[in-house]
Amino acid sequence: MSTVAPEPEVTTPDALVARWCARLAGTRVALADGDDPRVVTAAARLAGLGVTPVLVARVDRVQEVAEREGVRLDEVTIAEPDDLAAGTAGEVLAEQLPGVGADPLALAVAAVPAGLADACVAGASRPTAEVLRAALRVVGTAPGARCVTSSFLMALPDGRLIGYGDCAVLPEPDAPQLAEVALATSRTYATLTGTEPAVAMLSFSTKGSAEHSSVGLVREATALVTERDPTLAIDGELQFDAALLDSVGRSKANGSPVAGRANVFIFPNLAAGNIGYKITERLAGAKAYGPILQGLAAPVNDLSRGCSSDDIVAVSAISALQAAAAD
Repeated sequence: MSTVAPEPEVTTPDALVARWCARLAGTRVALADGDDPRVVTAAARLAGLGVTPVLVARVDRVQEVAEREGVRLDEVTIAEPDDLAAGTAGEVLAEQLPGVGADPLALAVAAVPAGLADACVAGASRPTAEVLRAALRVVGTAPGARCVTSSFLMALPDGRLIGYGDCAVLPEPDAPQLAEVALATSRTYATLTGTEPAVAMLSFSTKGSAEHSSVGLVREATALVTERDPTLAIDGELQFDAALLDSVGRSKANGSPVAGRANVFIFPNLAAGNIGYKITERLAGAKAYGPILQGLAAPVNDLSRGCSSDDIVAVSAISALQAAAAD
């Protein structure tokens, strides 16, 4: 990889999702909350964009919701929970998560290793802890992944796209875990944007301006990333302004391969990451896509219970892209 990432193409959130879906014709996404009105509406939109939604719910309930919402489900697959439980998805659950019966969440996740779907999206009506438990028990971690992490893709009002990690999973990562966050988030960013990642390992210090155990951890993680992927453009430790702004980067970290041009920002812990993405979303007016789970053996992603149909479409497209990138 080159040491400096090119400027990402300016785009709007709607155009971004449409661009993702254009690459995903026929990709199957299991939707766990299949009779939720938001999910049914999103499924109809996804089908129109070329993705193949698989609604896990009773057919009569889905049809009732579709009629009430005024949407057509001509290209949408509806999978009855009882039928899934009696087939290969049920066999997967009997081995990995016994005792759950015809639970739509568990069955939607199991549909992926059972070969009935390429990715799964859940959480519109279930807590995140339940989604993560099902994903870890049924799908498991990917070969070579040290841990499960997460990232956000932030679409800024000026059209720029930046990646944040980890904002949802690891409270206090050690150096190897932080390195895993950086590697996984850089891959996710490249998959979603088509742009080479330039990764800044964030701290309150820039290149030795302060000393603390947390600063040393960021430096160690940066070295581990470089050892595992020498081609990745990465530097740390960097303060956020030095990572983002060219003038500050030249002043504080002259000669850095990413200072002033970073597009992927790795926070030192969950407190910083969660606060950072919410500040960017609420004060800068950015659209936040995520949390995007990383390190699972197959794509499973979680929704907020307050999600909109737009959110479900976007997360489904992201999940499908993760599946396509893994092939």
